[in-house]
Amino acid sequence: MTGVETVDALVEQLCGDLSRIRAPRGSDLRARSWQTEAPLRMLLNNLDPEVAEHPERLVVYGGSGRAARNPDALRAIVRTLLRLAADETLLVQSGKPVGVFRTTEWAPRVLIANSLLVPKWATWDEFRRLEAAGLTMFGQMTAGSWIYIGTQGILQGTYQTFAAAGETHFGAPDLSGRTILTAGLGGMGGAQPLAATMAGAAILCVEVDPSRIERRLDTRYLDESTDSLDDALDRVRTAAAQGRALSVGLLANAADVVPELARRGELFDLVTDQTAAHDPLTGYVPQGLDVEEAAVLRESDPVEYVRRARASIAVHVRGLLELLRAGCHVFDYGNNLRGEAEQEGVSDAFSYPGFVPAYIRPLFCRGIGPFRWAALSGDPADIAAIDTRLGKLFPEDLLLQRWLELAPGRVAFQGLPARICWLGYGDRAKAGLAINELVASGVVAAPVVIGRDHLDAGSVASPYRETEAMRDGSDAIADWPILNALLNVAAGATWVSVHHGGGVGIGNSIHAGMVVVADGTDAAAERLERVLTTDPGTGVMRHADAGYDEALEAAHAGGLDLPSLER
Repeated sequence: MTGVETVDALVEQLCGDLSRIRAPRGSDLRARSWQTEAPLRMLLNNLDPEVAEHPERLVVYGGSGRAARNPDALRAIVRTLLRLAADETLLVQSGKPVGVFRTTEWAPRVLIANSLLVPKWATWDEFRRLEAAGLTMFGQMTAGSWIYIGTQGILQGTYQTFAAAGETHFGAPDLSGRTILTAGLGGMGGAQPLAATMAGAAILCVEVDPSRIERRLDTRYLDESTDSLDDALDRVRTAAAQGRALSVGLLANAADVVPELARRGELFDLVTDQTAAHDPLTGYVPQGLDVEEAAVLRESDPVEYVRRARASIAVHVRGLLELLRAGCHVFDYGNNLRGEAEQEGVSDAFSYPGFVPAYIRPLFCRGIGPFRWAALSGDPADIAAIDTRLGKLFPEDLLLQRWLELAPGRVAFQGLPARICWLGYGDRAKAGLAINELVASGVVAAPVVIGRDHLDAGSVASPYRETEAMRDGSDAIADWPILNALLNVAAGATWVSVHHGGGVGIGNSIHAGMVVVADGTDAAAERLERVLTTDPGTGVMRHADAGYDEALEAAHAGGLDLPSLER
């Protein structure tokens, strides 16, 4: 067998059957170094059936968020990563590998741009025209940047949000005896039931797709399910009255259920939504259709489908507004539900706040956000070892301690074992160096990839979500995520990405991602210290520039050099 035949056979083995992709495990390399083996494994991990919603279509999560543009592009990416040299960089344009250039060993091995359109043309209609022509793809956030780790990726953030809401409205993060109403059990929304029960609440989760309910039951993110609204209400109310945490999935359409609950006067302590409403064509099922019927209409008449989906979203939001007026604490969870409803004529759709300005912005001001890592060995013991080390490293972080206590017993890994912990400026660099030391000592069996969600303190401009209601009115300024990406390239990240539209849809956001590899070497330690300082540092910088006192204090404490804010 020639070298070419050997590579072709390996590519076929790794990604020939899209329904059975699995990232390699262990300490043996397929690529030429861990700097290229890591993106190879994480790309394939994104498409593992345990992780991806529709791997046969390369869709990872979020309605249509893909890891690669098409099967040929996937195979070309894999083939290139297998032979990429230590001083070469692969360029990926919306899921398609388009060039390899000689750079330096300190440069990223992969640079990715997804779904970027010139602003005047940044509409769903134009995007879908270009997508149909094979010229682009929707990368969502961590789908097209190869650092999705399954529903756990948003789990702690959801837990943090529910805890912060409890602190804000009820004086404590413990939600025992409290009730939550939400909808959507997809790749992101599926975190809600487990996050709520970890916080002590009883939660009712409406989901129109029975396969998603089954998936959440199978992975222990959801406790129970029913197709009866009365039964679901009885279970949730009983659990709350007993102070017992419980999650119940209700097979129904949220546009039917939410207004009905409002009509009945059934109130909940917290109300939100995580359907994939940012993409009404693929992420939201109109009233009157089941999943199969929706698929037929989506294919036969997409214009009519979007019309009906937006009409249902409007009904859904009007129901939420009724619950708001009745005294429920309603918040948007960043899926552009309000924006779609406003476009459909619901003039007061933005009467309730987004979750970032309501609960999370003080964390962003300190550079705190969804930090994550995955064990390339595939061994859960590596995650356990890191959990133990970080627990000792941050004894004063009570929410982190609570998370590390609960997560090992309650979070089912999807694909490569992984963990997420919300850590901030200063602490991320400490954590990265500690993980690198564990790899160097052999306590952890193989290198670890360290990244984050694009939903972070300094890496996104998204006026309907992360940058909604900024103090200085800079919600739509997109310089910040570009500066974040450029700085991560300069600092030595292993791969860096810039995307458009993730989480809230085309035309509504620009965001950046980064990943850096801890392989136990001194060079990795230097990269980790730089990248994991600069990356959250841009979050502190961005919020300090907007005038937030918490960020100014964090910048001063951390010694950030911010020329415009010198006194």
